[in-house]
This record gives sequence, C-alpha cells and structure tokens, in this order.
Amino acid sequence: MNMNPTRWRAVLALMAALVLTLGVAACGSDDDSTSGSATEGSTEASTEGGDESGGSIVSNPENGKVSLTVGSKNFTEAIILGEIYAQALEAAGYKVKKDLNLGSETVALKNIKQGTVSGYPEYVSTVLTSIFGKEPEEVPADATEAYEEAKAELEKENLTAFPPTPFASANAVGTTTATAEKYGLETVSDLEGVSEKLNLYGSPECRQRIDCLAGLEKLYGLKFKKFTPVDIGLRYTVLEKGQNNLSILFTTDPQLSAESDKFVILEDDKKVFPAGNVIWVTTPKVVEEAGPDYEATITEVQEGMTVEVIQELNARVELEKEPAAKVAAEYLEAAGYTG
Repeated sequence: MNMNPTRWRAVLALMAALVLTLGVAACGSDDDSTSGSATEGSTEASTEGGDESGGSIVSNPENGKVSLTVGSKNFTEAIILGEIYAQALEAAGYKVKKDLNLGSETVALKNIKQGTVSGYPEYVSTVLTSIFGKEPEEVPADATEAYEEAKAELEKENLTAFPPTPFASANAVGTTTATAEKYGLETVSDLEGVSEKLNLYGSPECRQRIDCLAGLEKLYGLKFKKFTPVDIGLRYTVLEKGQNNLSILFTTDPQLSAESDKFVILEDDKKVFPAGNVIWVTTPKVVEEAGPDYEATITEVQEGMTVEVIQELNARVELEKEPAAKVAAEYLEAAGYTG
C-alpha cells in the first residue's frame, strides 16, 4: 500500500480516542435516548462483558435467526458505508447479505419498499430534495433538524430512519492552502472583500443551487470576479493549475485527506448549506423482526465517523485502490468495534 502510514495511524488514533470517549460518556449517562437505549441482550447491553473478539460489538445468538440484506448506492463512499454496516451487523450475529451497487436513491428506495433490501445509507439532504421534492434552501443546515424532517417524511411512506452520522458529505468552498494563506481564508465569510478578486468554479447547476453560487451570493453577499461552470470531475484540476481560484468541493473528498497540505475547505460559518449527514433507511417491519441490536449496532459504529475519518477511508479506496471490504474491516477493528 502506498498510503502514508503516519497519516493513517493518526486517523486510527483519532477513531480509537473518539470511540473510547463516547463509550465512557455512554457508560456514565442516564440518558434514555433512542440511539443510546437497548434492552437486555442487545449489542450495547452486552458490551461490558466483552467476548473472544475483544470488540464492543458482541454476537447475540438470537440474531442468528434474522437475515438482513444491506444495500448501498453505487459510488465509493456509499459502498464503504454499506460494508461497514454489513460487517458490523454480521459481528452482532445477524445473517447478512450485501447488495452494494443498487444505483440511484430511487432504485435503492424501491428495493427497500419491495423488501429485497433491509436497509441502506442515504444522505438526509438527498432524502428531502431528491425523494421528497424540497428545494435545497428548504433543507436545514442543522443535522438534527434535517433528520427530524426526513424521518417524518419517511414515516409517511412507512419507512424508518435511524439517527444521523457525525460527518456530513456536502458542498463546500475549497481552495489551495497557498490561496487561503495569501488572503487569510478560514471561513466563507472571510471571502468578503476578497471574492471580487477570485474566480469560482462549480458544476453547471451551481448557479441555481443554494449550496453553491446562488447561496454564496444571496446568503453570504459575495460577488466573484468570474464564475466558470466545469465538469464535477475537474473540481481539483482547476485548483491545481495554480490560478488562485476557488472551487466547489465535497467535504468528504479523498483529496482533502491525501493532499491535506495542498487543499483546504472554508467553513460554512453561517450554516446555510443543507445538511449532508447520513441516515440509515429501513422499514418498521425489519426493525421489529431484527430486534434492538439492529438500531444499536448501526448507531454505535457511526460514532467514529468524523469527516476526517471518512475522507481517509475514501482515499484508501478511491485513490489507493484498496478493497472497500478490507478498509471497512480495518475501520471497525481500529475503532474498537470488532477485533
């Protein structure tokens, strides 16, 4: 593997520390929230005693009676998430099959409703815009608020959503570290008085999107020297040309991990871009049949999913060409969920 081992070790340490911190907090809390509650015999209730694997997910023999099919859409990040959830559920004792190349959200949702797939990871912004027809500016930037809206909409379709991941995969204004240092850029608001000197690159639909040019102009009050629509695949190429330009990137792009010394994203400090956190979409029927370990396992393995971790996992699969199944397994073990 050509991955920088120092960087990967740092990310693993971050995961382990985060999960340990969350685990200690959970043990000392009397909070009876949905994501933290579990009945006797569930994954969370069984973690204190441990098992031979030494991981926090303990196989429950009762779960062996339940078969689950984990789905995902057909791009790198979705497949990695699908692998993580599938392997975690398998570690909890479920019989798990994988269908990790479903296609679009329309196809994935159809499979859920037909019962051919038990659940799949979806972005809350996609649920609200693509599935339920809301405009991007109608999607809250706050993950919890967006989740509650998506959950309510999904319930109308007899679907269930588990709580969101810590990370969000969303549009972001990116630039080179050289440009950021030159103009003192850390947040989008820092572009005030500077944006007139810079060109912005984005996809053709960026002009109309609230999480792109339209929002930067309307909600941040920015004006750019020029906006140039480019193919999404060229979002880093236009920066690498050294033209001191801005580009619309994604917060979980692998390049932000693999080339962190070269590229940076500016913080959406006014919190106007739609929430892009991931939620697990399933059905009430599957939830009932699978029992309490189902949701407990899904929400538990999400605890270590910071944006830095997801960037790194994406880099290992997309840039380093490692198998998604291997990367998912190493994430679960390094973060202390299995092993």
